[in-house]
Amino acid sequence: MLCCMPGVAFVPALLVSWSSAAFIISYVIAVLAGHVEPLVPYISDTGTKPPESGVFGFMINISALLASITMYIRYLLIEKQNESSHFVRSSCNMLTLCVGLMGCTGMGIVATFQELAVPSVHDIGALVAFGSGVLYITLQSIISYKSCPRWNTYFVCHIRMAISVISCIAFITMIVFASKISMTKIDWTPGEKDYTYHFMSAICEWTVAFGFIFFFLTFIRDFQ
Repeated sequence: MLCCMPGVAFVPALLVSWSSAAFIISYVIAVLAGHVEPLVPYISDTGTKPPESGVFGFMINISALLASITMYIRYLLIEKQNESSHFVRSSCNMLTLCVGLMGCTGMGIVATFQELAVPSVHDIGALVAFGSGVLYITLQSIISYKSCPRWNTYFVCHIRMAISVISCIAFITMIVFASKISMTKIDWTPGEKDYTYHFMSAICEWTVAFGFIFFFLTFIRDFQ
């Protein structure tokens, strides 16, 4: 089905499908193995212990590669559209691409350095991935508005901006709650110390992650 899509629409479609599968498969394996509680663990918690760590690392690294390709195609697309419309500066488009690629690098760090093995490096990678990701989709939302009405509909722009705002709020909230957690562990149980902070932070993390997925989903029509 992906190969039958016109243009390069199969690229963001594959990114969305693969990334969703990466999160879900590693979560299912971790829960079935008894490594995490089923109720909203951190995404990283579902890829810390084997065998799910191998699946998580491999699939997230592929997701980072697909995201990089998607972002580069998006950059080229905007450059081509800008030749006739001149709705955004080329430097702004390049800056947005660099921010996105920085987020992909953060994803690679998260996938390579497990949470319990090298926690400081893992946390830095996660901060770079989520922070750069939120900034990237926000900049893309602004560029989308500038390209209206010739290259985008206002409906799509509103959806992109709504996803960006929700992701931004969730990212800030995630950091606030995570900063209050006094220990690093993956086997959380309700009622123990800092569980509420962990629970709220994890919800925000999943919100941001799937916010990225839904945002790239809106690229499919453009890439056709």
